[in-house]
Amino acid sequence: MKRFSFASLGAFALIVTVPFVSQVPGIASLWHSTSAVAQNVKTQGQIQLRLEAEKQVIAQDQQGKQSKTWQPLKGQVVVQPGDVLRYTLSGENKSDRPVKNLILNQPIPKGMVYILKSAIVTNETKVTYSIDGGRSFVENPTVKVTLPGGKVETKPAPANVYTHIRLQVPSVPAKKTVKAIYQVQVR
Repeated sequence: MKRFSFASLGAFALIVTVPFVSQVPGIASLWHSTSAVAQNVKTQGQIQLRLEAEKQVIAQDQQGKQSKTWQPLKGQVVVQPGDVLRYTLSGENKSDRPVKNLILNQPIPKGMVYILKSAIVTNETKVTYSIDGGRSFVENPTVKVTLPGGKVETKPAPANVYTHIRLQVPSVPAKKTVKAIYQVQVR
């Protein structure tokens, strides 16, 4: 009976720990920042995905001039409110055939805010965004705002409501890599 209790306690600790770690800003996105393989069933091409994160470090020299560099983040790290992180998502086509119509959805980690217009992509990649938890994606999300007096206007969505970024790559040539870079800020 004691073995069952310890096993149950261990399973419960694992179940409780995984959701907790995934909610901690800066840790959740880095905890899963290993490579993965995506497969396009129609062409049987393989894409190896890799997500890397870097933290912006601002230094000031003796003359007061500021310089910005990027420090790679590895393992479990601590980030502070206001820190800027840069994510690089790479997709390498490991096959000898092109992979067509690759779509990658990347959630904006909880506790982070997407930095508007920070996405940099290679090739003809189309970038769209979601503000509804990944249910729909558009190039320029908008929200309806009720003004004093009751008039409703459509305005660009503020950065803090972005939930996902979607990358649509028309074709990844054989043995080639595509990249997307975007930035977030810790709330």
